[in-house]
Amino acid sequence: MTDLNQNFNQAKDALNLDDKDMKKLPQGLNVLTILTYIGCALGAISALWNFISASTTYKAYEQLNTTMEGLKSENSAVTTVFSGAAEMIKKTYENRMMILIFALVGIALCFYGAMQMRNLKKQGYMIYVVGEILPIISFAVFIGFGGLFGGIAMIFSTLIAAVFIILYTMQRKYLVN
Repeated sequence: MTDLNQNFNQAKDALNLDDKDMKKLPQGLNVLTILTYIGCALGAISALWNFISASTTYKAYEQLNTTMEGLKSENSAVTTVFSGAAEMIKKTYENRMMILIFALVGIALCFYGAMQMRNLKKQGYMIYVVGEILPIISFAVFIGFGGLFGGIAMIFSTLIAAVFIILYTMQRKYLVN
């Protein structure tokens, strides 16, 4: 039983770090950096998955494209949405390596910036902001805003990035060096 208590206390100490360290880190900054770490992990998994599955998606697009050409839909809205999605899939496939590189660099910058802000360093804020904006710009350059799906993805990504940048901006007063 004493081994169990000793292991519990060691785990508790490892999770809490030092009480003095936790007292210096504001709660809002603590929560934001933890959410950033989770977002970076999910972003890395997503970027790798998109890279791996790009060829499969492109092959499915080609099959669907031949099927749709045979149907020749008279509904212009469906044709417009489909052509925009098809163009986005094609551009994603053609630029998959550059998209992966920029996504992973952006994720690494966000992760490093969050680590710096967790240590209350001001430079972490700018590193984080660059890491958030870089993938959005690369998405716009390599894929564009064409079509409904590209526009929705761009709006969603930009909105999440803007919310986190605003929240980190509100915590800048705690960053000292």
